[in-house]
Amino acid sequence: MAVAPRPGFSRQLASEFVGTTGLLIAVVGSGIAVSRAAESDAIALLIHAIVVGFALITLIAALAPWSNHFNPAVTLALWRSGRVEARRVAPLMGAQIAGALVGVLLANLMFGETWLAIGDKPRAGFGLWLGEAIATFGLVLVVLATAGRRAEVVAWVVGLFIAAAIWFTSSTSFANPAVTLGRVVTDTWSGIRAGDVPAFIAAQLAGAWGATAWVSWMGKPTSLDS
Repeated sequence: MAVAPRPGFSRQLASEFVGTTGLLIAVVGSGIAVSRAAESDAIALLIHAIVVGFALITLIAALAPWSNHFNPAVTLALWRSGRVEARRVAPLMGAQIAGALVGVLLANLMFGETWLAIGDKPRAGFGLWLGEAIATFGLVLVVLATAGRRAEVVAWVVGLFIAAAIWFTSSTSFANPAVTLGRVVTDTWSGIRAGDVPAFIAAQLAGAWGATAWVSWMGKPTSLDS
């Protein structure tokens, strides 16, 4: 059986850039929209979760033929599990971070906000850091556990998990260092204070490391019928 050729690395980088751009447009754009229109914080958060979850599902499924990590923590986890070459990690992460920044700037412009404004929304404290570690642990777990499945399966699992985690974590589940850095440059509902970013990213990387180690320890799944 013929094997489809792997996409060129430049196309993988382009896919990571465009996919992460789209993700941040969804995150920040929906945040601005719901903060203006929703009658309560609960309704705003619900709509935001649905929008981000469905955006992730469509982006992951659509860009699967090229590359669909959209998250430095996921890229690092896939590298540690042997699915990404070490020499490709830094460029992939660079494309993701660049895409995140562009996505936020586009969302700011689209909604008539200042195109570049440093966020001042405080997001600090042990509970939020624990929430980020849990959210990223769960995200990396589902990514690694579904690796090798059809793109549609991975897309739905990841999108639904993030939509749920926006609700069940104290931090509303950034779970992504690129998303965290991008949200520094918007002074809107989705923003984050720059000084709170290092702790958020440290918690995310800790969660990603923990999930990767756990999946490695668990080993290859065995059939319940065996």
